[in-house]
Amino acid sequence: MRQATVCIDQSALQYNLNRVKQLAPNAKIVSMVKANAYGHGIKDCLAALNSSDAFGVACLQEALEIRALGYEQPITLIEGIFSADEMQTVLAEKLECVVHQPQQVNWLLAHQEQYTALGLKVWIKLNSGMNRLGFKASEIIAVINTLKAAGFICVLTMHFANADADHPLNEQQIAQFIDIKQSCAPILASCCNSAAIYRWPELHFDYVRPGIMLYGATPFADRTVKDLDLQPVMTLSAEVIALNHIQKGEKVGYGSTYTALQNMDLAIVSIGYGDGYPRAYVKQNYVVIQGKMLPVVGRVAMDMVAIDVTGLNVALGTPVELWGKQRLVDDVADANGTIGYELLCRLSQRPHRTAK
Repeated sequence: MRQATVCIDQSALQYNLNRVKQLAPNAKIVSMVKANAYGHGIKDCLAALNSSDAFGVACLQEALEIRALGYEQPITLIEGIFSADEMQTVLAEKLECVVHQPQQVNWLLAHQEQYTALGLKVWIKLNSGMNRLGFKASEIIAVINTLKAAGFICVLTMHFANADADHPLNEQQIAQFIDIKQSCAPILASCCNSAAIYRWPELHFDYVRPGIMLYGATPFADRTVKDLDLQPVMTLSAEVIALNHIQKGEKVGYGSTYTALQNMDLAIVSIGYGDGYPRAYVKQNYVVIQGKMLPVVGRVAMDMVAIDVTGLNVALGTPVELWGKQRLVDDVADANGTIGYELLCRLSQRPHRTAK
């Protein structure tokens, strides 16, 4: 059987959740599990995140998957609902909505008695400069006052555009958020994603919303998971399925883009872009075999990749770590010119999945 495997370390996931609790001891934790728990698999991750105060998802379908698995924690729909008829499911499943458009406010107001009777909170999104979702500062106070007057429990929320870096927009966003919070007091508040949890303890407020840090990848370009005291959760691995010896000057892979500079031993590994392993690299990429970082040579194919194993005693069936605890997904992403989030989320369902 082909041995391309995704293994989820549930103890590492619990460790990272506990790191959030250490960093934000006075805030409730909304664990972000959208996009199939950032590609990790919702079922295996929820089992390790069960002590979260709530879960965050992008859409109704993701919330229903959580309810189908038997979890009763509050769930926040971070993009809100997409049509009026989804309100019936929101009420039946006791889901909390983000509102960022006037029509969403109207849909809520039409079901005010049922929604408030369930004790559900409504999250009102401030567009403080990211210009994606939310009400502008000039609009949001009226929205909040309308919802509060109707008896809704309100949470003021926003999303940082640059929480992972020093950027002048950060101070603008923080100032707007605090100004609106003070103008609408009393009101619950939430603005911290993974990077912001680390950077601004004074902004933890009532809820924090960790995402990538839960999965043991870094939200920062200049700080590793070791720096952040996090543990990688996913290991993507495969096995050697063929061994080749080639001569200096011979080519490897599609397009013959790689030329051997010396006589080489190659290991062919059973994984490729059909599994979600990235194809294009802007820097030299590596895998781990027998505890050693070894270079990928030639183009990654749909189902296979070639590794330079010259000088090692590698046999058929030897395990290969594509990313995990030794070869960090953030480093693979850097070699690919992208971020760890993307590599984790775009994995296909072809690799065998397991948890421990």
